[in-house]
Amino acid sequence: DQPLASGLIDIQNAWLYYLAPPPASGVNDTRMCHFTVALTGDETRPPPERAVLISTTGIYGDCAGDWITEDRPAAPLVDRARRRVDAEQVFTGWAQGIGTSAVILRVPGIYGPNRLPLKRLQSGAPVLSETESPWSNRIHATDLVRSCMAVVRHDNPAAIYNICDGHPSTMTDYFNQVADYLGLARPPVISRTQADKQLTAGMLSYLAESKRIDNSLMREHLGVDPVYPDLAAGLLACKKTC
Repeated sequence: DQPLASGLIDIQNAWLYYLAPPPASGVNDTRMCHFTVALTGDETRPPPERAVLISTTGIYGDCAGDWITEDRPAAPLVDRARRRVDAEQVFTGWAQGIGTSAVILRVPGIYGPNRLPLKRLQSGAPVLSETESPWSNRIHATDLVRSCMAVVRHDNPAAIYNICDGHPSTMTDYFNQVADYLGLARPPVISRTQADKQLTAGMLSYLAESKRIDNSLMREHLGVDPVYPDLAAGLLACKKTC
């Protein structure tokens, strides 16, 4: 979180991936700011061959369940997402300033082996009724890695890609499927009115957003077809590797 000395990171002709999350508060990503300042401190060093930022589909905010492409303007509802928008803006400005190719990957929830909500399910925390539950999106960790590799090998990548499996489901369905896979009881169901009283502010902020992410550009332009195109396939793969 503190400024970095320039020259500490050798980026000459490298593939640079930035995956660090923003700080936990505020609306600016000071980590990204410090990082890019350090990288521009020595103008005699060649820039990276390509820079890739892992961002989030949370920057789109609430879309009332609409299908969302990369052309959708950012409309963050919470500071967590506003920090991500700031990171994208700083990252893009830095890349343009040094003349390097830059790509933003907007990613929803990541799941895979050891990346499942085991503790939450074990705690018995409730979920919304299926009819009130918002749409949510996800990507298996393996498919995210494949996308990260594809974007640095592409001759002319787009500036932004939505990276997801293309088969959204409700958040309640997600928790139910994972519970079934783990052999746990499905979480209890409550109404939205009850949720406002029982769930944390953080969880309520996720429930306030509903969108379905379109991955057409990822498949048709980046050339990445998900190995795990839906949650059922991804969970089956988790079982094979656990």
